[in-house]
This record gives sequence, C-alpha cells and structure tokens, in this order.
Amino acid sequence: MKKIITICLTLLFLFSIVVNPTAKAKDETFDVRQHLSTVTRYEVGKGINENEFVLLSKKENEFVSAKVPDQCTPIHLNLVARHGTRAPTKKRIRDLDTLSSRLKELLQNAKETGSSLEKVPSWLPKWSSPWKGKIRGGELISQGEDEMYHLGKRIMERFQGLFTDEYHPDIYQIRATQIPRASASAVAFGMGMFSGKGELGAGKHRAFSVLSESRASDIMLRFHDCCRNYKAYRKHQEPAVYKLKEPVLNEITSSLGARYGLNFTVKDTSTLWFLCKQEASLLGITDQACGLFSQDEVKLLEWTDDLEMFIVKGYGNSLNYRMGVPLLDDVILSMENAIKAKEEGHAPGSYEKARLRFAHAETLVPFSCLIGLFLEGSEYEQIQREEPLKYPLKPPQKRTWRGSTVAPFGGNNALVLYSCSGNNTSEYYVQVLHNEQPIPMAGCGGTDFCPFEVFKEKIAAAHLKHSYDNLCNPNMEKQSECKSYTTKFTELFSYYFYGKNKDTSSQKVEL
Repeated sequence: MKKIITICLTLLFLFSIVVNPTAKAKDETFDVRQHLSTVTRYEVGKGINENEFVLLSKKENEFVSAKVPDQCTPIHLNLVARHGTRAPTKKRIRDLDTLSSRLKELLQNAKETGSSLEKVPSWLPKWSSPWKGKIRGGELISQGEDEMYHLGKRIMERFQGLFTDEYHPDIYQIRATQIPRASASAVAFGMGMFSGKGELGAGKHRAFSVLSESRASDIMLRFHDCCRNYKAYRKHQEPAVYKLKEPVLNEITSSLGARYGLNFTVKDTSTLWFLCKQEASLLGITDQACGLFSQDEVKLLEWTDDLEMFIVKGYGNSLNYRMGVPLLDDVILSMENAIKAKEEGHAPGSYEKARLRFAHAETLVPFSCLIGLFLEGSEYEQIQREEPLKYPLKPPQKRTWRGSTVAPFGGNNALVLYSCSGNNTSEYYVQVLHNEQPIPMAGCGGTDFCPFEVFKEKIAAAHLKHSYDNLCNPNMEKQSECKSYTTKFTELFSYYFYGKNKDTSSQKVEL
C-alpha cells in the first residue's frame, strides 16, 4: 500500500511540473534584483561585476586584471557617472496609476465570465501604486543619495594622493547635466569626497561648485539631445525594436493569462515588468509583481531591455556612441594637460587633478562604447571597420552586454592616468575602472592598463577624426541643434564686428 501511495505522489509531482511551468525546481541562487537591466541598484550591479560578471575571450579564459607597478603613481582622474537611484518619472507614475485601474478591470471581467480567481495572488486585488498622488517624479531618492555619497568617499580613499590639495574648482572640476537628479548626484558625491575637509557641521563638510550647461546646448554630457541624425535614427528604430521584443512579450503574456486566469495584454505585461523593476530596486519588494514571472521569464524580459539599450544607445549603430566625441575629446585633453603639468613641473595646486562628470545612461553607455568596453577582440575590429555587431545573445546563452552591469543606477567609468617613472623618464598609462573594477579594453590587447599613446592611437583616434556637427546634422552646412554658450557668444561677437553676411567659417575668436 505504501509503495502504491509513493508511486502516486511521484506521478502527481511530475504531472504538476508538466502542467505548471513555475512548479519546476527554482535556482536558489537566483536574485531578481540582479536582472533589472538599467533599473538595477548600484551595489547590486557592482556585486555582479565583482562576483559573477565573467568576461570571456574566444578561448573562454577569464580576464585577469593587470597589477599596477609600484613605480606608477596616479596623477589625474576622469569620471563619467550615471545619476544614482531615482523615482519613476511623471509619465511612468501615470502608467502605474492606470495599471491599478486595469487590474481591477481584469478581476471584474474574470468574475463576470465565471472564471475562478483562486490562482490570483492575494496582493493583486488590493494593489494600488506606491506613487499614487505624486505630481512630480524622476528625482534622486535617498538610496541614490547614499550610493553617490559613498562612491565619492571610496574614490577619495582609493586615490588619496590625488585629493591632498586644498579644494579649488580648477583642481577638482565637478560637472553635471541640468537635470536635477544628475546635479543632485554630483552634490551627494562631492559631500562624500570632501567629507572632513571643511568646517561645516559635525561632518566637517565644505562647499564646492557644480558646473552645468543648459540642456539646450550641452553637447558634452547630453549630446543625444542635440543630435538630429540620432533623433531620427532612434525614432526610425522604435518599430524594429518592438518587433524584436514582440515574440517574447507575446509568449510571456500568454503564459501569464494561463497561469492566473486573467486576460492580460502585452501592454499589461510590459507595465507589470516595469512595476517589478521599480518594486525590487526602489522598495526591496520581490514577491509581488516580480513574483508573477518565472525565473526564465525574468531573464527574457531583462534581455528585451538589454537588446533595446544595445540598439538605441550602444553598439547597435556607430552614431549612438560617436556622437559622444566631444566628451571623449574632453577626457583626452584633460589627460594631456595633466601630463604637460607633470613634465613642466608645475607646483601643486596649480593644475587640475580630477574632472568629475554626472549625467545619464544615455551618456555612460555611449562613452563605454567609445572606449571599447564589453567587447571581444574580434568585435573591436568590427567596430573599427564600422561593421554592425550581432545582437546580445538570448537566454539561456550567456552575454556580457547586460544593463545591470553596463549602466546600473550610479554606474560609472573612471579613467585613471598614471605616471610610471624609470631611468629618469616618465611613461604614462591609463587604467579604466568600470563600477570601480578594472575592465579590459579590447583596443589595447584586452588589458585594463594601457599606455596613454596607445590609448589615443588605438582607441580614441578612430572616433576623434569625426566632427560632432558632421555626424549629427542632415545638412553639413548647418550647425548642430545645440550650441555651447561659447559658440553662441562667438557667433554674436562675429555678427556685431563682421556683419551678419560675413563668412565667419575661417574666423577663430579666442575668449
């Protein structure tokens, strides 16, 4: 009798696995917070870098960071960072309010058709948006402040030799876009970096300046806002991106409907996935909206986000990142100035030691592509030839292109310039840290510690031969949509002194 019962129980268990795909054995190490694409919190994304993110070459050898030689000293640091964790934007808050009404409608429809609600999770009928009633959104939240504050402290502690000078904005330049969450991130970072270096309050804080340019003219950090060709490309790609994502969304929508007995649409699935990301990242809730999806479905939804990021912000088109040439040019120039100051023996306190920038995923992702991160050697050669890359591999295949590591909240690239002395001469090297971890540069033979001249020749030169205006304007005779204040002032100066009909293309005014 016992044997018969055991056999029956075994058959019932096997039957439940076949009927219910979510009943199969779960990966106990799975953490949905590591699969939220660009909505991933910084500490989670950084942890993936440290513990799980394996960069594989064609021979599948794990990347090993180069040891910085003892005779090498950091002399300058460039930072390009995304803002910290933020609240949902005003538009997405409205979407969540609409979702609340939509869920009630789905439940009512199910009741009217006599469908059982036994499969519906207990939280769903009572759910309302945590952001209900909020009029504004998109601001840096307390978790984001904390991320950026401690990032500033860690960078200062790691490179203490760079931060021994008394603060001056010409020595430690901090720049942010005009979007409040970016400038607030810069302030939180600066509070951490300069903590204990002033006389303000118990924390011995000090005041510091954050420079911003109008979003209508910021081609350094918001180049995507100023590029007509890019705007046209992105608009053109929207239907194609959706078509690539559609099979996954359709399949998951069908599974959700069968699983919970509700007539979900693809739009419902997309909004529930957005809610999952917000709950898990901002509120630490992983058993509500995220619990609706199986682990495999979460990975597929993450892939659709990563795919879109690849196509419209990353390696999907060279324009995506080459429009960032003003930023790359600024990074190279700052390093050349630091080398010049070192060679000419400038006194401490008379030259810049760090240039710190705070912006958005639309800035960080293209910049990562400009310096050739997240590539294998063969892919780098394709980029140099302006050949398209294959799309990120679909789960269950592994891929290096993941929003949770490429551009989580607070994600950053630090380019540290080293002076390496020997035989009365100095050589200069660049080390790239992505989310504070050394990362290989395909353009420098897969190392993270690259001779500065090689960095310029092999990585930067191919991009810097392009002009921002030529890349971004349909008609090369026209200027870009956004012009810096310097450019506008120069044109105004030329207008008054040379007349509006004067050809000023060859005039160079230094101000």
